[in-house]
Amino acid sequence: MYHYLEHQKGSKTNEDPILYDNFMQRIENGDKIEANDWMPAEYRDTLIKLISMHGISEIMGALPEKEWVPKAPSLERKLAIMAKVQDEMGHGQLLLRVTEDLMKPYGRNRQHLMEDLLSGRLKFHNVFHMPTKTWADAGMVGWLVDGAAIISQTNMLDASYGPYQRALQRICKEEVFHAQHGESIIMALAEGTEDQRKILQDSLNRWWPSLLMFFGPASAETTGSSKQEITIKYNIRKSTNEELRQAFLDKYMPRVFSLGLTVPDETMHYDDVQEKWIYQQPDWNEFKLIIQNKGPRSKARLKVREIAYSNNSWVREALAVAGGDRP
Repeated sequence: MYHYLEHQKGSKTNEDPILYDNFMQRIENGDKIEANDWMPAEYRDTLIKLISMHGISEIMGALPEKEWVPKAPSLERKLAIMAKVQDEMGHGQLLLRVTEDLMKPYGRNRQHLMEDLLSGRLKFHNVFHMPTKTWADAGMVGWLVDGAAIISQTNMLDASYGPYQRALQRICKEEVFHAQHGESIIMALAEGTEDQRKILQDSLNRWWPSLLMFFGPASAETTGSSKQEITIKYNIRKSTNEELRQAFLDKYMPRVFSLGLTVPDETMHYDDVQEKWIYQQPDWNEFKLIIQNKGPRSKARLKVREIAYSNNSWVREALAVAGGDRP
């Protein structure tokens, strides 16, 4: 059976040239493509890979914070982080529904996506392979990881694929609250005791490489793979990986410094001539290992999903018996 993850990108092979040219004209005119519209295979497969990775990352991203629900320092903090976890799971379900519509021509559904995740075929975001060792990490995920996500996702708020664009409208609004939740934790620690400030600085030091990796490599040469050119060509996104990373640094470096925090990079500075931040590149070889599920918490996080998938198989079976068409 044809598998979308094995499709060769970057070609119009076997596409009707008239249909393709009309499609590209719609893209250039700013039209929104809908699920039942004709679209080239490259466009469909790019969307499937992008949106499924986004959706799965929302679900996997809830796990690091879920670990801190029972350990949050107050009832108010427990309720806040529980609400955030619930939101992230909802985002994941919404995005997987969007992906499912795109996969219908291939005879695939959400069950196949979960199987791809557990088999390692479907990747999730590098940041969610990392451990959350302290309460400061829970704040760091909300403040800087979700902050990076907002920059990435708002870059696609006018995406050419209508269902994804509309889903992002809702998701981005909720992510703003998540970032404010994380900032609240960070501010409390920054204004706390010396030990709390040390915990906060240690958290930033540990998360910094992952935050730089968040937006992906600047070019395909760095890791041997980059899909940014295709997503820009089809007006799914507007900016390159490096442009997004620079936007993140523009927004957050002044805030980091205003709290008296530092980043573990002595080369970090803003170059007035080049009008950009100069920074030390993260280890992209490590990035490749992480997204191959060889990160510090990759196996543990996947095991949680595997157990949940197995324990809830009866729900899928009950729906199938009742005539439901969504596993």
